[in-house]
Amino acid sequence: MLIGAVATICVVLLVLAFLVPRLSHGPQRAVDKGLGAGQRAGGSAPGFLGRLFQKPFSKSRKATNKSSGMGRRARGKLPF
Repeated sequence: MLIGAVATICVVLLVLAFLVPRLSHGPQRAVDKGLGAGQRAGGSAPGFLGRLFQKPFSKSRKATNKSSGMGRRARGKLPF
């Protein structure tokens, strides 16, 4: 379920960054802020568990930021 939600968010951010690159920074920051809160909460667990609980959120943040950047780069390569 979480994987599907992150994949959907990535696709939405990709399309949004491709269509309106300047306006896509706000939604990207909002998603980054939400996943960052989850990452901080997971990281507060002690020792190995903290790193284990933090990992899915950090990977999701990385994926959403990468898809947004990819949409903006693709838009920048258009000839018009």
